Amino acid sequence: MTQPPAESEFRESLQRLANRYWAHHPFHLRLHDGRCSAAEVRLWVANRWYYQRHLPQKNAAIVANCPLPEVRRIWVERIAFQDGAGDADGGLHDWLVLGEAVGLQRDEVIDERHVLPGVRFAVDAYLDFCRRKPWIEGVAAALTEMFSPGHMADRMAAWKRHYDWIEPGGLAYFERRIPAARADSSVTLGVVLKHCVTREQQDAAVRALSFKCDVLWAMLDAIDYKGQSWA
Repeated sequence: MTQPPAESEFRESLQRLANRYWAHHPFHLRLHDGRCSAAEVRLWVANRWYYQRHLPQKNAAIVANCPLPEVRRIWVERIAFQDGAGDADGGLHDWLVLGEAVGLQRDEVIDERHVLPGVRFAVDAYLDFCRRKPWIEGVAAALTEMFSPGHMADRMAAWKRHYDWIEPGGLAYFERRIPAARADSSVTLGVVLKHCVTREQQDAAVRALSFKCDVLWAMLDAIDYKGQSWA
């Protein structure tokens, strides 16, 4: 068995993927600079719903594949955060409120009429990955959380500055998700560092995070391409 790298080296290998995170995609750069039209903002929200809707199923797949009760107890909380205790709370509810705040009708978000084929393909591939791969690789793919809290905080500030037509109440999703993502990223990294103890496991974790970055980037490629005709 190949000697695994030191933990610090493994951490650095994961962290180096930050420049592949979708925060650096041209569409997100335009979005944060206030250069997207209202139609493009709506397109992003409508398509991101497809990703949000599948997060509970993705997390349920990780739970189903994991034989460790201590990990399952931690991970199942993510399903509850997104689904909420009822129809009037949770991450999915907050995303629908965001949709209305940017000018979308709730039914057109839910029926996914604006979801692009490229977005469907990327999200479906991510769900399939978490169903088929060892549970720890599904967990490692979620390490994009390491890169997201600062990005979401910047997004909220940018939207308030550039898109004052968005109803303020629509930003509740980000207000709740930012502290949750900070906590989740610490937990996720701890699980990955604890359970990826061989070189092979660590390399697989890096590949899983790289794959997740590709999924998010591919989503924005599709949105950016379509957005040019919506602008």
